[in-house]
Amino acid sequence: MAKELASKAKEAFINDDFDVAVDLYSKAIDLDPTCPVFFSDRAQANIKLSNFTEAVADANKAIELDPALTKAYLRKGTACMKLEEYRTAKTALEKGASIAPGDTKFKKLIDECDLQIAEEEKDLVQLVPSTLPSSSIAPPVSEVDLTPAPAAPAKAKYRHEYYQKPEEVVVTIFAKGIPKQNVNVDFGEQILSVVIDVPGEEAYYLQPRLFGKIIPERCRYEVLSTKVEIRLAKAEIIIWASLEHGKGPAVLPKPNVSSEVVSQRPAYPSSKKVKDWDKLEAEVKKEEKDEKLDGDAALNKFFREIYQNADEDMRRAMSKSFVESNGTVLSTNWNEVGTKNVESTPPDGMELKKWEI
Repeated sequence: MAKELASKAKEAFINDDFDVAVDLYSKAIDLDPTCPVFFSDRAQANIKLSNFTEAVADANKAIELDPALTKAYLRKGTACMKLEEYRTAKTALEKGASIAPGDTKFKKLIDECDLQIAEEEKDLVQLVPSTLPSSSIAPPVSEVDLTPAPAAPAKAKYRHEYYQKPEEVVVTIFAKGIPKQNVNVDFGEQILSVVIDVPGEEAYYLQPRLFGKIIPERCRYEVLSTKVEIRLAKAEIIIWASLEHGKGPAVLPKPNVSSEVVSQRPAYPSSKKVKDWDKLEAEVKKEEKDEKLDGDAALNKFFREIYQNADEDMRRAMSKSFVESNGTVLSTNWNEVGTKNVESTPPDGMELKKWEI
């Protein structure tokens, strides 16, 4: 029965009835989900309908079932090229060419991929300056878009959400009790393909073309008891406007600037550590205060401190008594000295031979 449906699907494909072909191949797959040719042929029909992400998923499933099926690699490569994922396409095509080295179609498409990759590298625009340290690129947690944003589901069977950080996007599919072997996740340069296929149930597909490019080898997923968690490593540190391609502009994350005011003390490039100048100043003052002197130096230091901490009357008394006694008397009581105006000159630095209070 499955083969009969596949035969009718081929006839529909030849007659350019691609929607009918996809529908018939899907019914054949429901009856025999282990036939790689059904998936590979449905991939070709999906390519004709411009359903490129679905075509990639079908080709991946065909390759999983039969790693030696060359036309599955050819169709995956073709679909990825339509999605402008030339590196992913080239990898698939090179694998197919290694299995069928005499097939010239692979070489022609690989050459085209090389040309497009060279153009991409030539026109590449660096969105974030490479000299900017990562610590200044990363926005504070409060500014990262951590609120789950519901994405438009491909099927209503399972709900999915996503949130993002500067360097990754986390997609969660809320599917409970799904065995790990029934979950197939594939990563392309800008494709996420998720297929949850439980025998006896309708298969679930999530195959968006992503908002931005990712690094496939750094992406990973985990099948948990209540969900499937997928982590997509961003190729560029930008904020995605949505999970899917073409739904709003990308923006750069805000730099992580501390709210604390930076000290105005000088910091030199050659310094290994930023010095705490206020702390050093306090230490110097403490050392000066605690400095132990002998003789006249100790007395001078003692009376300088009295003068610095005195009020105006005391300073005038000290200055007048010091001047009138030619440096032999230093009084701190203005009433004892008198009311004659004298210049209030501090006794700092003068050598006194005798002190009287």
